[in-house]
Amino acid sequence: MNPIAKELNQIIKEANVHIYESLSEVGKNLFFPKGILTQGAEAKEKAYKFNATVGMATEKGRTMFLPSVMSMIRELKPEDALTYASSFGVLPLREAWKEALPEKNPSLKEKEISLPVVSHAITHGMSVIADMWVDPGDTIILPDKMWGNYNMIFSVRRGARIVHYSLFDDRDKFNLDAFKACVEFEAKGRKKIIVILNFPNNPTGYAPTVEEADGIVDILVNVARGGVNVLALTDDAYFGLYYEEETLKESIFAKLMGRDPRLLAIKLDGATKEDYVWGLRVGFITYGVFLETDPRPLYDALEKKTAGGVRGSISNASHLGQEIILKALRSHHYQEEKEEKLQIMKERALEVKRVLADPKYQEAWKPYPFNSGYFICLNLKTVDAEQLRIHLLDKYGVGLISLGETDLRVAFSCLEKSDVRELFDTVLQGINDLK
Repeated sequence: MNPIAKELNQIIKEANVHIYESLSEVGKNLFFPKGILTQGAEAKEKAYKFNATVGMATEKGRTMFLPSVMSMIRELKPEDALTYASSFGVLPLREAWKEALPEKNPSLKEKEISLPVVSHAITHGMSVIADMWVDPGDTIILPDKMWGNYNMIFSVRRGARIVHYSLFDDRDKFNLDAFKACVEFEAKGRKKIIVILNFPNNPTGYAPTVEEADGIVDILVNVARGGVNVLALTDDAYFGLYYEEETLKESIFAKLMGRDPRLLAIKLDGATKEDYVWGLRVGFITYGVFLETDPRPLYDALEKKTAGGVRGSISNASHLGQEIILKALRSHHYQEEKEEKLQIMKERALEVKRVLADPKYQEAWKPYPFNSGYFICLNLKTVDAEQLRIHLLDKYGVGLISLGETDLRVAFSCLEKSDVRELFDTVLQGINDLK
């Protein structure tokens, strides 16, 4: 094992041995290298005559660039757009994102979280976390309605065992009983369990109420207090897109962190959907721990291991993407612009609810509960979802996503409000065609 990894492990172990125990073998071996990076940083500080350390090209003391490239990025300097970023991410962006988290999540106020590490959006962040915390055979707890890429990230690539609980009960509420039974059963005889909490949920567009979120937290805290290490990963890809009053309007990460020494909360979020910049691929990995002493040394060690994971996979996330997000966060119009887009999304969601309340659809499907995010799922009563998907595409030019035999996902995020009624009428016509 590399001496730097050993040093980081010792810091983590001394701060909270349960967190050290939860690291995967890869995680225990991860470190952020000194070597060329450290030498380059020292040269940047002290080499006043020649600095021939960095693997980038310069011209007349500035970053070399093609005018045809920079002509499309007029608001940024070549140094801010084209150069490598740190594997940790651009420091001012990390600081700005951390500063905003308590504003967006009031339960985080007065709590000390780590400085977010920048990932190449949430999918890459999940892969880094999987490397750090998941060993082959580890258990991942997910709802039966889940984003399909979890299987690729955790099961195919890391050899984890995914188990499911039913997301909804017979009252169309979050199924706390099923969640509790699944978590407690899987915790028996194990040293560690991993729970992924994806709210608003993809594919259903559901986020828990405040009461349901408190129930989820209590269940995980009780398991941790029973002697099992619990890793709670919050996938907050659709954070902020909430459309009903009783819905929890902060990340459940804020309620989970700091509750028990055996409970480690890891927040994965990003600008992707929050700021409508899907292709810029800027995400963040943030840790929340329970410590009675200063958590900074522990956070520093975890950040270094995480940055080592980023360096060992993609080297660093796009500097250009990070600078664009940083400039947007600093804009005086940022909050106003976000509120405007949120209202458009909310109006679409409410129109979907209004249209689906029409009794004429009742024999064809039952919509799963939704109150947030991008999606709604229909539970089809009479036809196969894949057959219907193909039929709608071929005959009516309508594209939807089939999930299993009965579920059809509709992304109202890319529907104009005025098109909602026509879309669902077309789906109903497609069902009648097949019948």
